Amino acid sequence: MENIDFEIDGETATITITNPELRNALTLETAKEITEAVERVEESDARCLVLQGSDGNFCAGGDIKSMLENLSTDQDIEELIEESALPVNRSIQHVYECSVPTVAKLDGSAFGAGATLALACDVVIASERAEMSFGFRRIGLSVDSGTSYLLPRAVGQKKAMDLVYTGELLDADRAEELGLVSRVFPTDEFDEQSQEIIETVTTGPTVALKHSKDLLQHGGNRTFDEVIDAETDGLRACFQSDDFETGVQAFVNKQTPEFEGE
Repeated sequence: MENIDFEIDGETATITITNPELRNALTLETAKEITEAVERVEESDARCLVLQGSDGNFCAGGDIKSMLENLSTDQDIEELIEESALPVNRSIQHVYECSVPTVAKLDGSAFGAGATLALACDVVIASERAEMSFGFRRIGLSVDSGTSYLLPRAVGQKKAMDLVYTGELLDADRAEELGLVSRVFPTDEFDEQSQEIIETVTTGPTVALKHSKDLLQHGGNRTFDEVIDAETDGLRACFQSDDFETGVQAFVNKQTPEFEGE
């Protein structure tokens, strides 16, 4: 892979966007590689996926240079959307729908689709120097990449509209205050502190966390009866897992459980 580094170390998978000359923009090639990496994660024994950028940027959003080049051609708009826009949007959808827990390490800037890419992760950890903006307006675009789905669910509809209409640049503390970021750590402690969170997620009861992820993502779209039914299905799966027995035994014996993810 030329635009990302992908590795699975033990039970933690990591995607690092590595095109710093474009501030880790979501080029078509980058998006395709992210999708491929997520698919490989789901076929592996990884229990957590970490998404990060390189060289002081998380992701600068869409590839504006490529957009300008496409505008200068006679390519049909529908064809252009199908070949260039949709793969980028789908890559973010793949991250959001990844079956294992996902963690975004936001150390630097995340703009436009890049901010939405971070938001697609279950947990967003930021350094103090991180900043976010949903400033699609800056280049005359409406929101895409799932922003209209993810952003209102994070901050509410009115605040989402405010952030999109103004393109406000948010520092890490403001992003945390709004609920876009889970935790903010000092920049010089960021790697160490975030690794502790990642290890906690990775070594958790994976069956339970996978079902919890699905329940939390879809709970707002279900009736209360449907929620109860879905939670019952989750309990049924957890009751049959080895981690449930491990957790109960550890609780009874006042020990720290060592979950195997099964």
